[in-house]
Amino acid sequence: MRYKMNTKKLLVSFVMLLSVLFLVATVSAAQLATLSSVEVDGLNVNSDPALVVGDSVDVRVEFSSLVNASDVTVEVEIEGDKKDVKAETRSFDVESGREYTRTLRLEVPFDLKDSLSDFATVNVEVSGDGFRTEASYTLRIQRESFNANIVSVSVPQTVKAGETFPVDVVLKNTGYNDLDDVFVTAKISALGVERTAFFGELVALECDDDDTAVENYGVNINRKCNEDDEDTVNGRLFLQAPYDAKSGTYTLDVMVENEDTTSSESAQLVVKNAFSSGNFIVSGNQLLIVNPTNEVVVYRLIPESTGTLSVSVSDSLVAVPAGSSKAVTVSAVSSVEGTQVYSVNVFTADGTLVDTVNFSTTTQGRSASSPIVVLTVILAIIFVILLVVLIVLIGKKPEKEEFGESYY
Repeated sequence: MRYKMNTKKLLVSFVMLLSVLFLVATVSAAQLATLSSVEVDGLNVNSDPALVVGDSVDVRVEFSSLVNASDVTVEVEIEGDKKDVKAETRSFDVESGREYTRTLRLEVPFDLKDSLSDFATVNVEVSGDGFRTEASYTLRIQRESFNANIVSVSVPQTVKAGETFPVDVVLKNTGYNDLDDVFVTAKISALGVERTAFFGELVALECDDDDTAVENYGVNINRKCNEDDEDTVNGRLFLQAPYDAKSGTYTLDVMVENEDTTSSESAQLVVKNAFSSGNFIVSGNQLLIVNPTNEVVVYRLIPESTGTLSVSVSDSLVAVPAGSSKAVTVSAVSSVEGTQVYSVNVFTADGTLVDTVNFSTTTQGRSASSPIVVLTVILAIIFVILLVVLIVLIGKKPEKEEFGESYY
């Protein structure tokens, strides 16, 4: 008897549980709207539209409301192979029997690593006030026609001025078509260094047969293949940091190009120079020229004089041996008192301006310190004294000589 009662209780509990689940399912299935139209970039989702990887697309949802509801939102999701992208509208109110439209913008998330094209699912949901309407559609996603993806750029974190360093670049063809004659250029514009290398050809898809059709998720693409062809390549370029590069952080730009496409990427590196002021160091009225290179350098020094300041250098043409230095004396004479700033321009032997080095000096003025002025004053005083002596001598009359009588 007790067994029958327990069985009856279990049966009643099971029926009640089914009733609750049915009620929840009924409530959750309450439709908010009827979807009239869903368009992606102007194409109806039912007309087999195709999207391109990486593009931003507008998804337009048009629906007719079946109920009165508040806090209604429209959400669109594109399911990608690595990540899903979603967009949702702000909440709004709807009235039964009325037509509404909302447009959302999303980025196509597929990267299509091992295929030229594939299918993607687009989910549309209109919900609010406990009501919900959902629908899913299938779209075709395909690669961009031509695209050389820079997978990575590797450079040393720190290099020394004058040092040659490697730039490692990894490329992958993520386009729909093969890439011919790919060139890679690495440059540091601020330092004026640049190098270009040939990276060859990259196929869109690697294959095993010499000549076959590529099975591409339902689409057979006739394409000549070779088992030695690769869709990914890595290469190395070498750049040299100039000896006169000043310490600091520089941007290295990498550009990949062929006749169909161009792509670029940047990296940062730090250049260190033992000479914080570059290769031209000011010490008082001395200009120290440092040559850290492995060859002789020749500079031409041209001082900048002004109307009140005369500037000169001990050597206007300076040859500095490799790994050595040389000091040049810079003199300045001013006709006015005070602290003044002056410059010396440093040119290469072929006339290219290398640097402008600034000096400062405190002068007392030419009238107080010029030896020429002092000498002139002394000579003037001597001349006046001599002139006075000459006048005195000329004005003095000679005395008459008197002769006495002589007796013999």
